[in-house]
Amino acid sequence: MGMWVGIGRKARRSYGFDEVALVPGELTINPNDIDTSCEIGGIKFQAPIMASSMDGVVDVDFAITMGKLGGIAVLHLEGISTRYEDPEEALERIINCDAMESTRVIQDVYSEPIKKELISKRVSEIKAAKVPAIVSCNPQAAGEFGPIARDAGCDIFIVQSTVISVRHESSEYKPLDLQKFCRDMKIPVLLGNCVDYKVALSLMATGCRGIFVGIGPGTACTSRGVLGIGVPQITATCDCAAARDFYCKKTGRYVPIITDGGMATGGDICKAFAAGADAIMLGNAFARAKEAPGKGYHWGMAMPHPSLPRGTRIHVGTTGTLEEILYGPARLDDGTQNLVGALATSMGNLGVYNIGEMQLVNMIIAPSIQTEGKVYQTAQRVGMRK
Repeated sequence: MGMWVGIGRKARRSYGFDEVALVPGELTINPNDIDTSCEIGGIKFQAPIMASSMDGVVDVDFAITMGKLGGIAVLHLEGISTRYEDPEEALERIINCDAMESTRVIQDVYSEPIKKELISKRVSEIKAAKVPAIVSCNPQAAGEFGPIARDAGCDIFIVQSTVISVRHESSEYKPLDLQKFCRDMKIPVLLGNCVDYKVALSLMATGCRGIFVGIGPGTACTSRGVLGIGVPQITATCDCAAARDFYCKKTGRYVPIITDGGMATGGDICKAFAAGADAIMLGNAFARAKEAPGKGYHWGMAMPHPSLPRGTRIHVGTTGTLEEILYGPARLDDGTQNLVGALATSMGNLGVYNIGEMQLVNMIIAPSIQTEGKVYQTAQRVGMRK
């Protein structure tokens, strides 16, 4: 399988959201009868959508609001919330700085050390609002921060980096033993990110309760440009979902797949579920919420790296409340609001009652799906062609 790209070298063709479309069949269903819920780590969520652990997207207040709306928000334990007792001043520095200075300013803001007592405090603040506390950090910090978050009442812990693998080698530090970590934490652990069938299988074998799929597709991420790595999200999701299904058949244990990044509209989200996702993670969409701490800005999690930043600060504006973005009513015509409603309507048109059935709908390769018949939208920059 693959196409020749040079003498003696083949490359596999992969597909992203703009290159495929979903095909309705013989049955249609009232969207009000659709179940869009998902279960992650033994917790049922009304909305199968996670807000990304970016400081411009999620803080404690946002996580509480999202939780009360039935969604999932992930607080980054290596972010501003655990570096500053009052994060507002640091956020204002990032939001108000000149675009040409943003990388330097962000690197400076994140040079403030993480304070372990703030990890416990932030988790406790979320739990006090009686919503699930879900947090993340990179593998090098997980061994230290995981037990602190767990003991403070964390419900789900995420170990997340640009690329994660069970086999990690380093001459400078002792790599995290993912299998031991998942076992010792005693609470659900999710792992990410990956894009490969074999890697997904190896991650599931650690005992984790979910894996994230996606390397470099985020709006504010520049990993694909800086490092040249990544796989378009439709193919990556399909491959990892195939690993999930094989692993479940072999072991009887179902490990959810969360497609992370690359989705801008309700249509993209629907395609992610059709490719095999059990839930999805968004940053850009929620950075536009009035409740987002970035006030219309967000930046890649790898942007603060002191020597090789792999993110940028982008301005997406503030377009509505978190509730409007999740459940509507939509005030915009571009598919960026009422995301759960869009998913339910798509599922109704496709004749499926739940996410499991959505993963089996007919998909076609359709490179003209974004442009066919859209000449006026393109010319006027409205609707799909903004």
